[in-house]
Amino acid sequence: MLRTDLHIHTCFSPDSGTSPQKLVDQCLQLGLNCIAITDHNTISGALEVQRLTHITVIIGEEIKTSGGDVIGLFLKKQIPAGLTPRETAESIKEQGGLLSIPHPFDRIRSSVITASALQEVLPFADIIEVFNARNTFDKANQHADKLARTYGLARSAVSDAHCLMEIGSTYVNMPEF
Repeated sequence: MLRTDLHIHTCFSPDSGTSPQKLVDQCLQLGLNCIAITDHNTISGALEVQRLTHITVIIGEEIKTSGGDVIGLFLKKQIPAGLTPRETAESIKEQGGLLSIPHPFDRIRSSVITASALQEVLPFADIIEVFNARNTFDKANQHADKLARTYGLARSAVSDAHCLMEIGSTYVNMPEF
């Protein structure tokens, strides 16, 4: 069984100070054995974490589109920021990646995907974060859960860790892949 967090940031994101080595040490201490590193607009941190550990590291990126953030998982190359939501979704799929919609209804963050962009990427979506530990209001998580169920998409719970103490605050147990 994998103890998995699909949304973690390192110091390669401008809003995180967590070094790749400290992140790995924390994951090992907590028993997380599958993590997605999803730094903002870069896969460099994910590649560095993957180099440092034997645990499963999914190469991810939280990508700022012209309509808000989406996450690409299982990426082979970085996707540039600023593309349209559809262009970003297509770029993720061209790499054989999965598209995850992070914190879709959190109205505190300015980077949340817009309603029109959400409709644009839903046909490409694989996963919706139905519990993001950094969401201030549970109503955002409830709306995300309803959306995932309506569209038959995989539902995920994530820490969205930006600092060391947030790592492991939320994770999912899932079968190995």
